[in-house]
Amino acid sequence: MNKRIMLWENPPYIKYTNNCFEPSITSYEINETKTAVLVCPGGGYGCKADHEKGPIAEMYNEHGINAFTLDYNVMPCHKFAPLSDVQRAIRLLRSLGYEKIAVCGFSAGGHLTCTSATLYDFEAYKKSDEIDNYSARPDAFIPCYPVVTFQDEFTHLGSRQNLLLNEWENKDLIDLFSNEKNINSNTPPCFIWHTATDEAVPVKNSFALAEALSKNNVYFELHIFPVGCHGLGLAYDHEDIKIWSDCACTFLKKLGF
Repeated sequence: MNKRIMLWENPPYIKYTNNCFEPSITSYEINETKTAVLVCPGGGYGCKADHEKGPIAEMYNEHGINAFTLDYNVMPCHKFAPLSDVQRAIRLLRSLGYEKIAVCGFSAGGHLTCTSATLYDFEAYKKSDEIDNYSARPDAFIPCYPVVTFQDEFTHLGSRQNLLLNEWENKDLIDLFSNEKNINSNTPPCFIWHTATDEAVPVKNSFALAEALSKNNVYFELHIFPVGCHGLGLAYDHEDIKIWSDCACTFLKKLGF
């Protein structure tokens, strides 16, 4: 049975939402191993796509891996609210005994995934309890057709505008949330996939991420499929693309998941 777990008793930034949204994780636990994948659905920071939630967690279950889906803040919200949610979720899972945690996200959820792996030391919210003493650094990250950069050249402008709202042209914030600029030798291992013909989020996003990982000697895999639209999720209708999930799980198992 899937269990919803609230991230906070009193969430930060709640006054910035119209509906008093309370972020949470939903468990897809199948065994007692201390490894799990945290799934971040996409939706341009304006919504969260259903096909990138439970079906993804169930796919990891089929490969023997525990999973959790993250219900994080989207527009209208404070610019640091989604990062706060993913940091808190990782810390919460660590407090529950999980020793290895990967974050997997799609599109804008891929951006949040990359941000979790590059800004894990950034104080996105004020620490409030013992859970916040745990590390927010993921042990691996899996961005799928991700928004990586907020730079004008090839960002997904809608995601940037939805997250930054009236600050969407603020250069400092654009730099902060351009993940290719924040890669260093401590960045965790990464598995990336994208399609070359993605018209919504250009494949250059994944190229920029891979180049930065390579320059910093971070262990990674990059898979570019020649033809496919944006938002494919598990891509079960695409024989050549649906292998990404098997490849990602093999990648995780090499890392001890």
